[in-house]
Amino acid sequence: MVNIIIQWMLTGMLSMAHPFFMSVIDINHNPKEASLEISVRVFSDDLEKTLQQYSKQKINILSPGDKAVIEKNLQAYMTDHLKLTVNGKPVRFSLVGYEQQMESTWCYFEIDKQPVVNQVGIDCSLLYDYETKQVNIVHVKSKGVQKTYKLDYPKRDISFSF
Repeated sequence: MVNIIIQWMLTGMLSMAHPFFMSVIDINHNPKEASLEISVRVFSDDLEKTLQQYSKQKINILSPGDKAVIEKNLQAYMTDHLKLTVNGKPVRFSLVGYEQQMESTWCYFEIDKQPVVNQVGIDCSLLYDYETKQVNIVHVKSKGVQKTYKLDYPKRDISFSF
């Protein structure tokens, strides 16, 4: 009987919407590769619902019928909602891939030809079009120093100097 009650409680908890809306963005300068490595972690359901607003095709991140469709939509959405400047110049990133981890989706991007990173400017509006309670935590690491900032909706701009 106890097992049935625990199972019922877990099922109910998993089907409820999560009470907060957050993403974590890690930007790490890799001087050996002269690149910026970017990872973005978001709740899978929030990301899926957001991407669906922009796609005519069915978006199912957990069980994609066509992974190329998901990747195309991820690249387009992230490019529009995460804009970066490095040392005062706009840069573009490329999708390396994505993966599921429990209730989250990790998206990986890279910017090549960045031998020195003294300044990183960020214009981030990830999931602001989905939820006004969205919070984006940004970590940027360069020259062995990590800096962090929290962007609460509607705040979207931050700059880091190293």
